[in-house]
Amino acid sequence: MPTLVTNGGARNFIESGQKIYRKTLQPKSLAKSAGNAFPAEFTQKSAGKAKNSSNGVKGKKLTTLSLEITISDFIQSVIKTKPAENDSPFSVLDLRVVIDLMNKWAIKLPTVEPFYAVKCNSNISLVGVLASLGSNFDCASRAEIESVLSLGVSPDRIIYANPCKSELHIEYAASVGVNLTTFDSVGEVEKIKKWHPKCELLLRIKTDEGSGARASLSVKYGALHNEVLELLKAADVAGLKVTGVSFHIGSGGADAKAYHGSILLDKEVFETATRLGMPKMKILDIGGGFTSGSNFDEAALNVNDAIKTHFENDEDLVVIGEPGRYFSETAFTLATKIIGKRLFPHASHLGLVQNLIMLHAKILKLTLQQFLDPLDAIDTVLKEYMLPELEVNDWLVFPNMGAYTTSSGTNFNGFCSTAKDIYLACSSSVGQE
Repeated sequence: MPTLVTNGGARNFIESGQKIYRKTLQPKSLAKSAGNAFPAEFTQKSAGKAKNSSNGVKGKKLTTLSLEITISDFIQSVIKTKPAENDSPFSVLDLRVVIDLMNKWAIKLPTVEPFYAVKCNSNISLVGVLASLGSNFDCASRAEIESVLSLGVSPDRIIYANPCKSELHIEYAASVGVNLTTFDSVGEVEKIKKWHPKCELLLRIKTDEGSGARASLSVKYGALHNEVLELLKAADVAGLKVTGVSFHIGSGGADAKAYHGSILLDKEVFETATRLGMPKMKILDIGGGFTSGSNFDEAALNVNDAIKTHFENDEDLVVIGEPGRYFSETAFTLATKIIGKRLFPHASHLGLVQNLIMLHAKILKLTLQQFLDPLDAIDTVLKEYMLPELEVNDWLVFPNMGAYTTSSGTNFNGFCSTAKDIYLACSSSVGQE
């Protein structure tokens, strides 16, 4: 029967971490700390059709699934065993997806160290699994840093990737040993000089707007090309060490070729720093924007080709990435119960509804509009979406619900978005959907 950790699976992947990553910021963290954590928390000796583990993950039970059991089957079993008085939505985190995606990253981007973007989904079980698999972390706030450190992750596995930080948060980062951050303004240089002068810096540059991203970040963050010289000089005069350059093509970037142009811009910044007589830069941060679908393969090819083209002779280069959606999106599935329904007939859409029903009764489908909690008029999930007729107490299941869902939720009207139950499962590689 398949198990969560097999002789040729994730355990070997972790223990060979130093071989997978050509260069690392923290050579010991990827193999040593991960190797110590993983077996104690995740090893399963057997897996029946559905078997709860005794250890679980960070105190939560883990259910391993045999070949013939899918995540959909598991969700149905959860629904059947839920108490009648508990009709709240729940999610399932499939650890097999996370493990397989980490393995895929190591194969497709072997020279790029992943720093998981915690803002995408800060679920403690997900972060814990990624830490055990050797991931480092991109944190944007004190709260995210605290959350990652609470898992026993070393602070040298964290980048404080926020170009505009409060002074108190910078001071906190210094106190806990988070010594790598980003900047894109002279004002940020002044704050870092005052509160964390030993911190190493990455200059965040603005990228082109042609990535096709779902959410562009260059509108808000990043230095323009004509600002680079001034910012490098300001950091140098302040006695701060600029150790590299970062960019971000935007969340869910669709055009993989955008990495090529951005990495070329980074190379130019490296050369500008050299001309100024500054210490040699060593870190290239290619940001996030990765998805786990077919676009990832193309993105990986473009990243690898761009690094080879522009940094081929730089043996000291360390390349890092900040994937968020890549690891979290497809790992979570949401199930939510219908607590009420209302139909809005569109009588004028194709003439009289009565005639439409009489002539096409066998193929009639209802155009439904699905709402979440009912007290917010704009809280609509699906509008004019074709679904079979649904009844109160039916359940709807939404795959790919791990990216910017709970992290973007609110507690409006007292409906607590952060209190949703999350079940942990591990499907088999063959049986997963």
